[in-house]
Amino acid sequence: MNKRKLGISRRGLPRIAVFAWVVGCLGSPTAAAGTARSYAVVDTGQEYCYDLNRAVEFPEAGRPFYGQDAQYNVNQPSYTDNDDGTVRDNVTGLEWTQVPAERMTYHQAVSGAARCRAGGYFDWRLPTIKELYSLVQFSGTDPDPMSVDTTGLAPFIDASFFRFQYGDPSRRERIIDAQYASSTRYASTTMNGMETVFGVNFADGRLKGYGLRTPRGEKTFYVLYVRGNPDYGTNHFKDNRDGTITDQATGLTWVKADSARGMPWPTALQYAENMELAGHSDWRLPNAKELQSIVDYSRSPDTTGSAAIDPIFDTTEITNESGGKDFAQYWTSSSHVSARGAQAAVYLAFGRSLGYMQDHRTGRITLMDVHGAGSQRSDPKVGDASEFPTGRGPQGDVVRIKNMVRCVRGGNAKIVASGPRIDGQHSQSQRWPGPPPSFSKGEAGGYPRGPRGAGFVKRLDRDGDGQVSRNEFDGPPNHFSRLDRNRNGYLSEDEAPMAPPPGRHPPEAITRPVTMKERDPE
Repeated sequence: MNKRKLGISRRGLPRIAVFAWVVGCLGSPTAAAGTARSYAVVDTGQEYCYDLNRAVEFPEAGRPFYGQDAQYNVNQPSYTDNDDGTVRDNVTGLEWTQVPAERMTYHQAVSGAARCRAGGYFDWRLPTIKELYSLVQFSGTDPDPMSVDTTGLAPFIDASFFRFQYGDPSRRERIIDAQYASSTRYASTTMNGMETVFGVNFADGRLKGYGLRTPRGEKTFYVLYVRGNPDYGTNHFKDNRDGTITDQATGLTWVKADSARGMPWPTALQYAENMELAGHSDWRLPNAKELQSIVDYSRSPDTTGSAAIDPIFDTTEITNESGGKDFAQYWTSSSHVSARGAQAAVYLAFGRSLGYMQDHRTGRITLMDVHGAGSQRSDPKVGDASEFPTGRGPQGDVVRIKNMVRCVRGGNAKIVASGPRIDGQHSQSQRWPGPPPSFSKGEAGGYPRGPRGAGFVKRLDRDGDGQVSRNEFDGPPNHFSRLDRNRNGYLSEDEAPMAPPPGRHPPEAITRPVTMKERDPE
């Protein structure tokens, strides 16, 4: 059956039928009072399990990497094309415009909702960040931000229902420039005082706070409008007085306290699977969308002195990389797969989303909140955070690796025994660069020991994928070809030269603020 025909088109229905359909979606005032706080968290759509670098057969209980995203089936994504320029989410009941509006500023996006007439409706609105994030699917592939080739990539949204396009390099855009705006403003500011709105990048699979201005003027976004239950995403927490909190809106039950200590991703999976509390042993590490469902975007360390979560939860304070009071990043069970591997996993930042921003005139950098409390980024699953002294990625995202855990259960999650066949595409695209990592004993089974080229890769790896592309290499082109022994177009740590070129060392970090003109645009 064609999944686009699962729904019933409203085209041609009598007016009374259309009215009945609308009432059914929105609910009568009486019905709404009883159901407004009920909504389902859609599954991430991640089908494969991963080890530290590539897709693997589903691990068995008690084995390393057991308990990750794909092994729990929760409200699988399902859509209906209404044949009128709109798409219905069959899980959430929300209805969406199918084709994103052309890039516009945040203020244009807000005002433009009133002029939207998709499907013949007049009640469209700019989605909240929780509504917008409900569309994310972690079956996508994070591109190399410096690449101009989208061959073999998959976006983090169902492109069979929603029209999607990568950034256009011919217009001086990166292919990852596919940021969509939400209506949710950050309670604080980013980039040393910039007014900020949260958005989702369906090209690279991240949720970030975006400053409303760039060095070239007001920042512009793609826009999808939504209609339906305006209370979607509103939590209704109940303290069960047994160390657990139930969100009566989603049916998920959470551990009230967090792990109080950070740990690598494999340990986080094991920690959650071994949890026994309140008479239950079916606790798990939440997937990305489950964890995002409990973020409180009205809170931030700078404005409320708290984590971005309801104070009904106990949250451990940390000292961040600048020595200030802050709150942790929390692991999810979802891997963040790039075009060259699955070395990273998704986390949510409940404290400041820090990054090291570079002053391009002096080469110096400073640490600041670049993406806001409540952002979703990714960290290497294992390793040594000290190898990333200035972060990674265009905004120098702080790397911690040892992130905290808050366990979840319920939500009608069902264990999946096996996954799809691992075809050549997955086994190839998710191969660890170089030989398999070796391990040393330690917390959660240890972490890979970097070979002699770790410093070389760390210095030149601008996109944080653990390799050096031809565009990132700063030596003579013929040297790159000579070093690239496996001829895959990238240099791994094992292919690195013995020492970096003289005089090319990372700039020293300072604390002087970076001005808007000095910072990289998102």
